[in-house]
Amino acid sequence: MDPVRNPYAPGAGQRPPELAGRDRELQQFEVVLERVARGRPERSMIITGLRGVGKTVLLNAFRSMAIQRLWGTGKIEARPDQSIRRPVASALHMAVRELAPRHRAPDRIEGFLGVLKAFAQAGEEPAGRTAKARAHRWQPGIDVPAARGRADSGDLEIDLTELFVDAASVATDVGAGIALFVDEMQDIPADDVSALCAACHELSQNGGPLIVVGAGLPHLPAVLSASKSYSERLFRYARIDRLDRDSADVALLAPAEREDVTFTKDALDALYGAADGYPYFVQAYAKVVWDVAPDTPITADDIKVAAPEAESELAVGFFGSRYERATPAERDYMRAMAMLGDEGDTPVSTASVADELGRKPSSLSPARDGLIKKGLIFSAERGLVAFTVPHFGKFLRSQPA
Repeated sequence: MDPVRNPYAPGAGQRPPELAGRDRELQQFEVVLERVARGRPERSMIITGLRGVGKTVLLNAFRSMAIQRLWGTGKIEARPDQSIRRPVASALHMAVRELAPRHRAPDRIEGFLGVLKAFAQAGEEPAGRTAKARAHRWQPGIDVPAARGRADSGDLEIDLTELFVDAASVATDVGAGIALFVDEMQDIPADDVSALCAACHELSQNGGPLIVVGAGLPHLPAVLSASKSYSERLFRYARIDRLDRDSADVALLAPAEREDVTFTKDALDALYGAADGYPYFVQAYAKVVWDVAPDTPITADDIKVAAPEAESELAVGFFGSRYERATPAERDYMRAMAMLGDEGDTPVSTASVADELGRKPSSLSPARDGLIKKGLIFSAERGLVAFTVPHFGKFLRSQPA
C-alpha cells in the first residue's frame, strides 16, 4: 500500500493518529480544569507508567486541553543533576506571556516578570564563574529589571512558593489558570522535588489557579513521598499501562479506515499478540505492516511478513539504543534480571540478582545505581528492581551472552 498514506506514527512523545484507551485520564483532567476554573480546591496531577505507554503523549494532550481553555501553559523536561530553577522560570515566562494580552494592567505583568527574572538569577552559578562574570549571569530574555526581595532568596523552596503564588495571582486577574507540565519528573533532584511539593502544598491551601502536571516512571510516587510525607495527598495519581484489546483495535482500525483500509480479525489477533497492547509497539508494528501489505484488508499473513522487520527496528531503536548506554557491569546486571524475570518483566529481588551473578549484593550497588540513574531500571519497592521498558527482559534473553 502507499507508504505516503501510512497513518501510523511511532515516535518519542509523538501523538498517535487515534489516542485510544485514555478516556478516563482525559476526563479526570477535564474535571481538574473545570474545578480550578470555578475556584474549587483541586490537586495537581501525576501520570506514571513504563516507557512506551504514552505518558508524554497524554501530557501533551492535557496541555492542549488547557490551551483550549485559554490557560497559560509551560512545559519542562527534568534532567538528572540539573536544578529546575531555570527551566521552571522559562516555562512560567511562556505561560504568563500567553495571558499577558488579556491583562488590563501591564504594570502587573511587568511586576511579575521582574520577580521571575530575580527568581531565575537567584540560583547558584556553575563552578568556575568569577565574581565579575556573575554580574553578567544568565538572562531569561525578560526586558524588565529584576525585582528585589521576592523569590530571590536562593532557597528554592521559599523562592518557588513565592513565584507560584505570584503567578497564580496574575492568572486570577484574567480569570484563567496556569498549568506547568513536567516530563520525566522522577529525574528532578531530591531537594528540588521537596521544593516543588512545598510550593504545590501552599497553592492547595490558598486555592491559587496554578497546577503542576507531572509524568514519570512507576516509582515517581515513591520519589515524591520520600521528599514530603503529605505528597500522597497533594497529587491525583493516574497509572497508565498497556491498552486493552478493544482500545488497541481502535488505535489500529480508526486511522486505517480513514484511509479506506481495514484489518481482518486474524490480523488484529496477531498484532495484539505481537505488540502486547503497548501503545508504542502498536504503532511500530502497524507502520511496518502497512508498508509491506499489498492491499486491503490487511491479513495475518501480512503480519507474519512484517514482524521480523518491526522487531528488528525495535531491537535497534527502542531496545538497542538503551542497552548501548550501559557499562559492561550494568549489562551483566540487566542480563541477570532478565534471566530471573518472566515474560511480563515482573520485578525481581536484588538478592536474587546477586545470587545469579555469584556476587555479594553490596558489590552490585554501583551497577544498580548506575542503571537507575540512566533510567533503565527502577526500584519498584525496597529490595526489588524492574525494567523501565516493557519487554526489555525478552530482548536481553534473545541477545548473545
